[in-house]
Amino acid sequence: MKNTSQSAAADGTDVSGMSAAEQKQEGADFMKEKKDRDDEILVCTECHHHQHISREEIPSDEILYQMAELFKTFGDPTRIRILTALSRQEMCVCDIAELLGMSQSAISHQLRVLKQMELVKFRREGKTVFYSLADSHVSTILAQGLDHVCE
Repeated sequence: MKNTSQSAAADGTDVSGMSAAEQKQEGADFMKEKKDRDDEILVCTECHHHQHISREEIPSDEILYQMAELFKTFGDPTRIRILTALSRQEMCVCDIAELLGMSQSAISHQLRVLKQMELVKFRREGKTVFYSLADSHVSTILAQGLDHVCE
């Protein structure tokens, strides 16, 4: 008679009669099924309309387009690094380039994009141009994004 209190039999199977490889595969299959269930989009099974908000409460297409462009700007890791550095203090191009280990030309290119999107501003002091975040909204977006991905 087989001792069921043993974790593994002499032939490499456990009390369920499965080998370690079979158990591993079964676990992987279970996790894939769980992921598939978690990724499912649930929809109503009956057609009915929920009128909780009006269409006027959704921003216009122009505003939504501008928001999409704003978030595209945040989609570049180099620009996020620049914005994060500028959230700590104002900096000139050469200081940002040194901090990030990039060329001044590459930093200038990214700053131009950030300036066009009104995410950074600049001030001149003699021949030096200092960049900083345009306003507190930019800092808030950065902080909220970081909080979200670190949850």
